[in-house]
Amino acid sequence: MFAVVYRWRVRPEKEQLLVDGWHRVTLAIRQECGSYGSRLHRADDGTWVAYARWPDRETREKCGTPDPVGEAMMRGAIDEYFAETRLTLVDDLLAEPEPA
Repeated sequence: MFAVVYRWRVRPEKEQLLVDGWHRVTLAIRQECGSYGSRLHRADDGTWVAYARWPDRETREKCGTPDPVGEAMMRGAIDEYFAETRLTLVDDLLAEPEPA
C-alpha cells in the first residue's frame, strides 16, 4: 500500500468549502482511479491534515483530475500548502472499528 499525507492552513471562513471539496474529490478518485479513499483531520495547531491511501505509487501517479470542480473548491479554501509526504507501508496494525 502507498499513502500520501497532505497538510494545509485553511482560511477560517472557508473550512466547509475545503471539507466539501475534499469529499467530492475523494469520491471521484475512488471511483475513477482506484484509490482506497482518504481521511481529513483538523489538527490541534490549526492546520488541516489529510491522507489518501492507494494500492501502489503507480496507481496514484496515473490518476488525473477526475473532479476539477472539487479541486477548485479546495484551492479556494487553502491559504498555505505544506509539502506532501509520500509513504510506503512497512507494517500495518491499524484496525477499523466495527460498524455501529
